[in-house]
Amino acid sequence: MAGYEGIIDREHLDDIEAIVRIRNDDPDALDHTTPNNADTTFTWDYERSRPALGKLYERAKTAQWNAETDLDWSIDVDVEKVIAEDITANVRIDPQRDLSGTCFASWGDKEWTTFGIEARRWTLSQFMHGEQGALVCTAKIVETVPWIDAKYYASTQVMDEARHVEVFAKYLRTKMGGEYPVNAHLRMLLDDIVADSRWDMTYLGMQIMVEGLALAAFGFMHQFTQEPLLKKLLRYVMSDEARHVAFGVLSLQEIYKEMTLAEIRERQEFAFEAAVRMRDRFLQQEVWERMGIPPKEAIELILVDDGRREFQKMLFSKIVPNCKKLGLLDAGDAWLRRRFEEMGVIHFEDWVDTGAEYELLDEVTADRTAAEAAVA
Repeated sequence: MAGYEGIIDREHLDDIEAIVRIRNDDPDALDHTTPNNADTTFTWDYERSRPALGKLYERAKTAQWNAETDLDWSIDVDVEKVIAEDITANVRIDPQRDLSGTCFASWGDKEWTTFGIEARRWTLSQFMHGEQGALVCTAKIVETVPWIDAKYYASTQVMDEARHVEVFAKYLRTKMGGEYPVNAHLRMLLDDIVADSRWDMTYLGMQIMVEGLALAAFGFMHQFTQEPLLKKLLRYVMSDEARHVAFGVLSLQEIYKEMTLAEIRERQEFAFEAAVRMRDRFLQQEVWERMGIPPKEAIELILVDDGRREFQKMLFSKIVPNCKKLGLLDAGDAWLRRRFEEMGVIHFEDWVDTGAEYELLDEVTADRTAAEAAVA
């Protein structure tokens, strides 16, 4: 694959030198400022004209939860035991492969367990940083989107995202012993989303791409973790995230119908760039560095490891069907379809899109209904 220098700053998708060259050169900084080029839009039209968004808004109002009282923070988390038990923490490269002569040649159970702990801490940290990105971007959507129904719903998502940052920060601080700085690839993507002046690009970058990948990643970790606090935390965050992605799908369906092919091509390229940035961040170069392993050598081995590659692809199981529902896959010359084919994720195109799925994932309401039935 060649010719994407203007989109992803490199010629080939798997150019490892280019991937590891992007790094966070100021990991101890507590503040980061990026330009926000959007205008604030007021609307004096208060007529509720979008029933699907109205339904989503009503669901959001009744599905709010309290991070302090709805989760049992008294649960003790034995991190080493959790990592040993969780299938998601089985980060070993295929044990059938001959690793002699590689950076992993001397690694045994102790090293892989330590790496599993660091990888879990890193993953949850990037979830937290991404949630702050969503907090900022959704506040921007409240300011920029011209529809009152969308402003109403986006305001509920601002609260959701604040809660998500809160729970991941508390879990990392009290159960995992600390956090990792934001990954450079993730920060680049967040900067791009915030800096774009067009409100639909904020939707596409955050609601469809970042939140879509997060929903899949949360689901994967929730499926396999045995740690009860993290499991419930993820269930509740996923309940919110499914609404957030649905918000993007329902809103962009309308606006994309009015765009020219040239405008749609810009959105296709932005979606591809976001997909690549998110794939690159999951290569965990900061963890390899902390473990004393050259990131380039580790990533070269990971990219040819079947198990790790399949996990990376599963992260796109929400993004691809949502892009298809929005018409981005096949618009024009089907440019985005070909890019997803090259990434090896096009087979997810007919999976359920989140616009039709969010009610099924509302675990907060399900728990409350069950509790009321038990009392009655």
